[in-house]
Amino acid sequence: MGPEAKIEAVITVRRALELPALRRGLPEVLAGEDRLDRAVRWVHAGEVPHIASLLKGGELLLTTGLGLGARPSEQRAFVRELADREIAALVVELGSRFDALPSAVVDSARACGLPLVQLHREVPYVVVTEEIHTELVNSHYLLLRQADELLRSCTDVLLRGGGAPEVLRRLAAFTGNPLCLEAPDGSPLYAAGPDDGGAADADPLQAWEGLRETGLRVDVPGGGPGPDAVRARLVLLPVNGPVAPVHRIAAERLADLLAVVMLQSRQEEVLAARGRGDFLADLAKGRITAGEAPAQARLLGFRPGAEPIVPVVMLLPSQLPAPGSWAVLARALREELSALGVPVLLGVRPVEGRVPLLVAPRAGQDRTAVADRVAEALRAGVVRAGADRPAARRPVVVVGAAGDWAAAGPGLAHATEAAAAAQGLPEQPWHDARRLDIELLLWRMREHGEQGVLTDFVDRAIGPLLLHDRSARQPLLPTLEAYLASAGRKAETARDLNVNRQTLYDRLARIAQLLGTDLDDPQTVLGLRLALRARRHTERG
Repeated sequence: MGPEAKIEAVITVRRALELPALRRGLPEVLAGEDRLDRAVRWVHAGEVPHIASLLKGGELLLTTGLGLGARPSEQRAFVRELADREIAALVVELGSRFDALPSAVVDSARACGLPLVQLHREVPYVVVTEEIHTELVNSHYLLLRQADELLRSCTDVLLRGGGAPEVLRRLAAFTGNPLCLEAPDGSPLYAAGPDDGGAADADPLQAWEGLRETGLRVDVPGGGPGPDAVRARLVLLPVNGPVAPVHRIAAERLADLLAVVMLQSRQEEVLAARGRGDFLADLAKGRITAGEAPAQARLLGFRPGAEPIVPVVMLLPSQLPAPGSWAVLARALREELSALGVPVLLGVRPVEGRVPLLVAPRAGQDRTAVADRVAEALRAGVVRAGADRPAARRPVVVVGAAGDWAAAGPGLAHATEAAAAAQGLPEQPWHDARRLDIELLLWRMREHGEQGVLTDFVDRAIGPLLLHDRSARQPLLPTLEAYLASAGRKAETARDLNVNRQTLYDRLARIAQLLGTDLDDPQTVLGLRLALRARRHTERG
């Protein structure tokens, strides 16, 4: 059974009335029809006038009405006292005292919202008690079994290489409510929702801010004495429904599992970074509005000034980093970026191999200068974390356009796509997202199934040249690339290729002959530029 297939973990008044013993009494609900889903904690039978003082709440009270009193005022007081005790329901068997319940009892139960049931036939109370208590014992067993199944499911996730965020998202789905893992100082490490931030669900970070004082708290043990006794705290937030007993049991069992996971070095670091990464991803996807974003960012420690915010995305090559090194990488990046002396909100997205961040420059700081320093800090962090392997390509860093909170989300989204499109471009410290629009257009065509269109375009434009280079001792494609990169300036092209002018003229003439085109024609040059860019995307496809 998956975590979403929850078993009803309590017996309700409605369920008790469906059991054979009470059903044989021909039950009739006279009040509280809308509250029959109240949980029944216990069954009690009694006939004394002040029986409410003997109850603790949640009981199903069985009586013949001998203790109800003779006067309407006594009957109303009897019902009010039971309602104040918050019993689950009052069940009165007719015949011994009443042929029909007095209006004072019925009206008072309706006014108090207390479920009131009259039985038209006599029933053995001992059989009723046995049936309901058996149902309660079974429900407790189901609670334990359900919590065990969630624990097994989460253990499997960890054995397959998943981490604490996956465990927390499963627990949120199981409870149907958002939750948050707090550090011992009360700051949020990771917040998760039941549908991982779906449009119909409350944002888990906002829910934590509003309900953290009333949520159910479960300690994640740290294994040490004193301050080290608690490593973190799980906070279950009653947004979509109350926190049920099964949710507490599941949280307590998963707390021990999380404690084992968090024994690994710096797990709090990567959890916090993944939580910020989720916030930035939601901002980029429009799940968090510009009005909501500043308050949530403050909860995550990001407090920009009045200057425009700069979105940045670093995309790591697919072979970087190793699965267990994200905690080290997150810490190294945070430490390098902290030296910049400006507010930075750093997140990680391990599944996508992506590091999104927002940077808030100081007044008067130039965007280009800030981008240079941020890119340098990001690359230094990658090297410190040991993720800069010699055989791998360097990470791609893309800097988006600066703007306010309304532009931050679209800016992150643009930079994210631009980073994917920039893979395969000549390496440089950072790319300006605003100058990658052609690459992004070609990348989108490939991603949306237009690979064949791009391939046909490349074949028509430079296919004969590519065919020549496959067997030629002197490839001509580098000459064409250098010529177009220098905007057709032949002297500059010759210097870049380290050849004399006549050799260059001969190569260009051969290229024009192979392609059957005029290299001095502006439209031809534009088509060749696009073909060379499109070729990168067809090769990566």
